[in-house]
Amino acid sequence: MYAMVEIQGAQYKAEKGARLKVQKVANEKGEVMEFDTVLLLRDDKEVKIGEPYVKGAAVKTIVEDHGREEKIIVFKYKKRKRYRRKNGHRQNYSVLRVEEITG
Repeated sequence: MYAMVEIQGAQYKAEKGARLKVQKVANEKGEVMEFDTVLLLRDDKEVKIGEPYVKGAAVKTIVEDHGREEKIIVFKYKKRKRYRRKNGHRQNYSVLRVEEITG
């Protein structure tokens, strides 16, 4: 059984026991989060597609960890204009472990 779930505007494939790397959430480590924005629910027998969400379906997750991605360099350059800008960015993320899919 798996579900396509929308978390903070992005779509993820959630299976029981899977870890999802999502944009940082405000919850602390060990807290339980439940998402009812399930777009698709599939089990062995049938597929339920939401319009836009599947009614009565939910994905229960636990916040495992928070972290930051590797640094990426953003470099802007315009030739013959003496324009150069160098900037770095590290995106924050959270790791969620899927505990249960109901529906």
